[in-house]
Amino acid sequence: MISDKPVTGMGEEKMLKTAAVFSDHMVLQRNKKICIFGEGTEGSKITITLGNDKAYGRCRDGKWTVYLPPRKAQEGLIMEITDGQELVRFTDVAVGEVWLAGGQSNMELELKDADEGKEILKQGLKEAVRFYYTPKQSYIGESFEMEERKSHWELFNEKDAAKWSAVGFFYARELARKLESPDGKVTIGIIGCNWGGTSASCWMSRDSILAHEMTRSYVEEFESSPLINKPMEEQIKEYQEYLRYQEEWDKKAAAVYEKEPMIAFDKIQELIGPCGYPGPMNYANFTRPAGLYETMIKRIAPYTLRGFIYYQGESDEHKPESYYDLFTGLIRQWRQDWGDDTLPFLMVQLPMHRYQHDPDTKSWCIIRESQMRAFHTLKNTGIAVAIDCGQFHEIHPKNKRPVGERLALQALSEVYHLIPDREAFGPVYRDFLYRDGGMEIVFDYANEGLVCSREKPTGFELAGNDGIFAEAEAVFEKDKIFLRSDEVSEPVMARYLWTNYGEVTVFGANGLPMAPFRTHIFH
Repeated sequence: MISDKPVTGMGEEKMLKTAAVFSDHMVLQRNKKICIFGEGTEGSKITITLGNDKAYGRCRDGKWTVYLPPRKAQEGLIMEITDGQELVRFTDVAVGEVWLAGGQSNMELELKDADEGKEILKQGLKEAVRFYYTPKQSYIGESFEMEERKSHWELFNEKDAAKWSAVGFFYARELARKLESPDGKVTIGIIGCNWGGTSASCWMSRDSILAHEMTRSYVEEFESSPLINKPMEEQIKEYQEYLRYQEEWDKKAAAVYEKEPMIAFDKIQELIGPCGYPGPMNYANFTRPAGLYETMIKRIAPYTLRGFIYYQGESDEHKPESYYDLFTGLIRQWRQDWGDDTLPFLMVQLPMHRYQHDPDTKSWCIIRESQMRAFHTLKNTGIAVAIDCGQFHEIHPKNKRPVGERLALQALSEVYHLIPDREAFGPVYRDFLYRDGGMEIVFDYANEGLVCSREKPTGFELAGNDGIFAEAEAVFEKDKIFLRSDEVSEPVMARYLWTNYGEVTVFGANGLPMAPFRTHIFH
C-alpha cells in the first residue's frame, strides 16, 4: 500500500517503491541515522546513495528498511535507490531539522487564514522552511494510493505555502532563524499530520485506547454502533452522502454567521436544518477512534524526526476526566511507533474559549490541567502556554504567530538547549503554604517577578473545606503570590483562571502568561 515515486521507464507497474513521504525537496533529519523505507521485490537487495554515503538492505515480506549514516545540515543533495533493476531518484534533498505537526483544527488552520498570513505569502520567505502534508484520508479505499502518490514535499511559495499549518510555519520560521550550523543555515522540515474536529483517540491504535480503563469507552461506543456492521461499500456510500449534505449545510451556515456572527448554534439549526456533523459513525468516518492512526500516522512512521509539536484537545472536552490518560497514551504510542521513547513532544496548552451561548462547563480547564500534568510527568516534553491566545465565541483564533513562536521557545530551551528555561516559560504553579489566614502560592520560572496587565490581577479564587470558591485578592511577592478573601476565613484550596473563558492578567517579566492552575487535583 506504500505509494511509489516515478521510476525509470513507463508502462508496467513498478515494484520498487518508497513511502509517499519521500519525494524531491524532502528534508531529512540531521545528526541521526536516517530511516528510508518502502516496498519491493521479495529478496531484492536495496542500495541507497545520498551524497557520498551508501547503505544496503534486503526486501523481506515485500518491505524494506535501510538506515543511512548521520549527516550534518546541508542542501542540494541527490538520493538514489535501486534494487538492481529499477531506480528511484530524488533531487534537491536537504538535511536539517524535521518535526511532525499533529493535532486538530488549530494546528490545521492554514497560513492564508491566519493573521499576517497573506502578507507573509506575498513578501516571500528568506528562511529555509519546507512542508509535507500527510494526505487526509479517512479510510483505505481504491483511491488511497493515488492520493498518496500526489503528495510531495513543498518549498515556500505563495500558492503552496498558503495551505501550510500556520502554527507549524511560525514554529519552523523561528527555528530557522535561531538554529545555525557552522556551515550556515539549517533547513526546517514540517510534516503536517492533523485534521480538524479529531479526538486524540483518532491518532492512536485501538489496542492503545483499550489498554486503559479511562479511555476504552472511545472504542466501545464506536463498536456498539450498528452502522459498522453494514458492508463497507454501503458505509462509504452513506458517509459520502453525509459529506455532500454537510457541504451545503456549511455554506448556508456561513451565510447566516456573516449576517449575525453571535447567533446561537441551536438557532442556526432552526433556520437551515440540523447539522449532520460528524456524520454516520462507521469505518469511513474520519472521527472514528484509531482511524487516522491507520491512514495517516502509520503511513509516515518511522520517518526520522527530531520530535513532535501538537495542538489538540478541543474535541475531547466531552470526556475531560479521561484526557490525561488518553493524551499520555498518544505520546507513548507515537514514541513507540518511531522506536524512540526519548523523542521530544511539545504541546500547546489550550487557550481561553467559550461560545457566547454555552455554559462555563470548565471542561477546558481540566483539559489544560491534563496537558500540564503530562508536561510534569512525562520526560522530554515541553508546553507552550497559550491561555491568552484565545478568542471569545471563536474556537479558531487567527493569531497563530505567538503559539508557533512559544513552541519554538520550548524547543530552543528543552531540546536544543540554546536558551535558559526562564526565557521559554511564564510562571507555572509549583506549591503552596498556608499563612496569615490566606494562601501563599509559589511558582517556577518567576524569579524575575510577576507582571499584571491591568490595574489589579483577576481570576484568583479561594475555597474552604466546603469547596465553595470565592474571588480572592492577589498580592505579588516577587516569585510568589499571596491570596486572601474576606469570604473564606480558612482557605484550603486555590485556583487561577479556572474557567473556559476569562481575562488573562498575570504574566512573567518575559511577557509570557502565567499558566492556569488549581492547588488540588480531584479524581
